[in-house]
Amino acid sequence: MFNQLNKSIDSAISSGAQYADARILISKSRNISSKDGELEDFSNSENMGLGIRALVGSSWGFYATYDLSDKSLIEAGKKAYLIAKASSKVPGKNFPLADVPIVQDKYVTPHEQNPFKVSSTDQIDLLVSSTHEMKKLGSSIASGRLNFWDTEKWFASSQGHEIYQNIIESGGGISSLSIGDGETQIRSYPQSFGEYRTGGWEVIQSFKFLDHVERLTEESKRLLTSPQCPEGIRDLILEGSQLALQIHESVGHAIELDRILGWEAAYAGTSHLQLNKLNEHKYGSSLMNIVADATLPGALATFKYDDEGTPAQRVDIVKEGVWTGVLTGRDSAAIAGVNPGGMVRADGYGRLPMVRMTNVGLLPGDSSLDEIIGSTDDGVYMETNRSWSIDDLRLNFQFGCEVGWLVKNGKITDMVKNPTYTGITPNFWGSMDMLAGKDEWVFWGTPNCGKGQPSQIGHTGHPASPARFKDVRIGVRG
Repeated sequence: MFNQLNKSIDSAISSGAQYADARILISKSRNISSKDGELEDFSNSENMGLGIRALVGSSWGFYATYDLSDKSLIEAGKKAYLIAKASSKVPGKNFPLADVPIVQDKYVTPHEQNPFKVSSTDQIDLLVSSTHEMKKLGSSIASGRLNFWDTEKWFASSQGHEIYQNIIESGGGISSLSIGDGETQIRSYPQSFGEYRTGGWEVIQSFKFLDHVERLTEESKRLLTSPQCPEGIRDLILEGSQLALQIHESVGHAIELDRILGWEAAYAGTSHLQLNKLNEHKYGSSLMNIVADATLPGALATFKYDDEGTPAQRVDIVKEGVWTGVLTGRDSAAIAGVNPGGMVRADGYGRLPMVRMTNVGLLPGDSSLDEIIGSTDDGVYMETNRSWSIDDLRLNFQFGCEVGWLVKNGKITDMVKNPTYTGITPNFWGSMDMLAGKDEWVFWGTPNCGKGQPSQIGHTGHPASPARFKDVRIGVRG
């Protein structure tokens, strides 16, 4: 494959590009869904192709093809150069790409059982039996899904990179939906949209779906007759998966350097962060320590090299509440004068690589969920995301969860439905005063992060443990 990549790269360089890199991907995916004890969908897909980037001045050209013949590969390199040359007619400051190690290497996701070598009957049976049990217990609609990806990628550059990686990802989840008089309520496990990690079939086995079907069904039914979440200012306790989404939306997207520089303004928005405030801006309380770490074993955004050949690494983003780092590519890092962090990936061979979150997570504290609840006099504990909304600057937000639990004098007293909360990013993170420890720290995965024009779907990770936030506005409606 490297010979094929280099044919395309050499074509771009000989045409006039100052730099070029290319990727060949063989991507396999499997999607399984079940409803009410029946198989709803089963599909396998596989695609293969090449994507090449060429740099002229400050402008990228990108071209992709599924035809890997010599003629097509040479033509792809020329076209990438011509697109870059055309783009370079728009004035822009030339920049060098930030330096990275030039390596020849290979990497395979650690796993016990490749999900594509496991009997599909076993995978289907797990979902069918789980949804059948929830339906039997009274769920109005019992749903489940499994998703698997096996991606082989070869990367080469005009600087001499030659990297092979095989990334294996697995995940899924189950949910019980209950229908009442003019409303629906849902409970999901392990989180809404399912839970996803790097690894094989053993990831799914670890979830033990059948152990949770009774609880999910009963809670979704109970929510129909539960009181509404109260409205007002109270202490807010978030379980790990909801906090993971909070990190994703109000931190992860805000620290993408391409957004900060305005490169994503047309579609995805910008950021409330200003680069000249790096190492000065107060993002949150002293308990807030955020890192972007693509080396965490088993997390969803874990790999050895990004799609520019930059090594995976851990980068400090927020240290004791102060903003200290950004998510970068080789081009944006050069412009900003920071080190590239291995944070550029593409959604398949046919998309231009761009800055994406790795495992952007909140480091654990030294409390526990029980201790947090026990020290709360008047609050609400919220679990599992149901809705979210945040502005283009990643500043003003509102989130809704599947279930809330009233906390009075250190004890959970009652279930409440339709819990919501709202806030302003630095104020909200500044109010965090208790944070659970490593025993409750989970590498939550998000497989559906949208970004870019044309839109790309990215797989990101967000390690988090439960936390408490003081004096938050909850119960917002309308």
